[in-house]
Order: sequence, then C-alpha cells, then structure tokens
Amino acid sequence: MTLHVSPVVRLPRMSVARDASFPGERVVPEETPVALTYNGSTHAVMMASPSDLEDFAIGFSLSEGIIHEPADLLSMEIVEHDLGCEIRMWLSDRRGSSYQMRRRALAGPVGCGLCGVESLAEATRPVKTVTGSLRLPPGAVSTAMSDLSDAQHLNREARAIHAAAYWRPGEGVIAIREDVGRHNALDKLAGALAGSSEPRSDGLVLLTSRVSLEMVQKTARMGAAILVAVSAPTALAVRVADSCGITLVAVARGDAFEVFTHPERIDLRLV
Repeated sequence: MTLHVSPVVRLPRMSVARDASFPGERVVPEETPVALTYNGSTHAVMMASPSDLEDFAIGFSLSEGIIHEPADLLSMEIVEHDLGCEIRMWLSDRRGSSYQMRRRALAGPVGCGLCGVESLAEATRPVKTVTGSLRLPPGAVSTAMSDLSDAQHLNREARAIHAAAYWRPGEGVIAIREDVGRHNALDKLAGALAGSSEPRSDGLVLLTSRVSLEMVQKTARMGAAILVAVSAPTALAVRVADSCGITLVAVARGDAFEVFTHPERIDLRLV
C-alpha cells in the first residue's frame, strides 16, 4: 500500500551565515507514528518513515519473535489516520495462541518482582549461532560501504535518514531500506528479504549507524555472518556478536575499519 504521506518533505527555512541571512527551502525527513497491532491488540507504536511499511511490519514481527516466517501472518492491512497509521495484522492460530500467552506472562501482577526480570530476560534473550564460510578481502568492506552510500536515495535528499542494506560480493547491494530510525531500517530490510529462500551467510549487512545489542540480534535472526557499520559498537553488542558467531566490523569509513569479533572472515591474504 502506498501512503499519502511522503517520507521526505520540503520546508521553508532561513539560512544564517555570519551577519547575513536569506530564505530558502530544505528537504527534511517525515516522521510518522506507526501502530503495530496483532489480532486486534496494539503491541507497539513506533516513530518511523512512512515508506515500505509492509516490510517493516514483517521484519518487526520476525525480530520480536511474534512470527517465525511471513506465512504466520494471515493478513495485513495498513490504515491511515489523521495522526499516523496503523498496521493491522492477524496471526495464524498457532502464533496467535503463543502471542496471547506471551502477553499474559509479561503483564503479571504489579509488584511481584518477576515482571522486571522477565522483561530483562526478554531484552537480552539469546540468538541463534550464525555460521558462514564467506571470506572477504579488506577492500570488499570499503566497496560495500561505498555502494551503500550511493544507494541511499532518501538520505541524499534529506541528509538525516538511516539505512540498512544487504550486500553480496560480485552483485553489490541486493536490497536497501531507509528510515529515520536505525532499528526500523534494519527491520524493513529483514522484512524485504524474508520472502526469499536464499541464504544470508554469503553476504554482508550494512548499517549507517552505531551497533547496539538489538542490531546484532536482528542481524543474527537474518542469518548474516558479517555485520558492517559506520559507527562504533557497544560493549554488549560486541560480546553478543562474538558469542553468536558474527563478524562485527565497525567504524567503517573510507578505506579503514575495525574488526571486533571473528576476524577470520576478513582475509588479509586476499589483498
């Protein structure tokens, strides 16, 4: 579904430099409240770019563990409202029952002392171990990040939008999604790739942001063995990447980058 709201907007502004000023316009990103509902119950409201929302809904559902595959969603409807939009999803009987049990478990009685523990466990839940035999020369990382920059069409207009992409050696950027939120961009990418049966271990996930725990978790669920980001990781993200087998490359700018985990996939002998 195509929304009536554009992901970027041209707004008037006054530019000031030293003692002079002049009017003009600037393209800025739109930010829209997006409510994600399952079987009639609202699960979350996210601030997101109003584009590729079907991919966002599928990727978010996979990342949250609400579904295991796109087929677990029986239907999806995107409804526009004055204040934002709503993504209405209906789950298969099996996933619907599991979802309701999960909601009841997290609700719990107030003050019981368990809800916080369960929420912490949910936030740091383990992810599957990623395997992959892909080996890359250092130059491939720089090429991939350069390709990512070239493919950021929305950010080229607004200069304030994150991107997540899947890049494969010899093919370049296979898919890219952009959003004002870095997590949203990665969820959209996961949703865009979810319908394909091709393995993810033969390519790279590329990010224009820092790397937090959730970004590693989402990448692991996608099955990608190499994650490359333009900014630095958190310490927890490094520990989790190491434990689940992901090669974490960060601070990737120009021809330089830093490898934090599983460096064997970046092969200096291939230079």
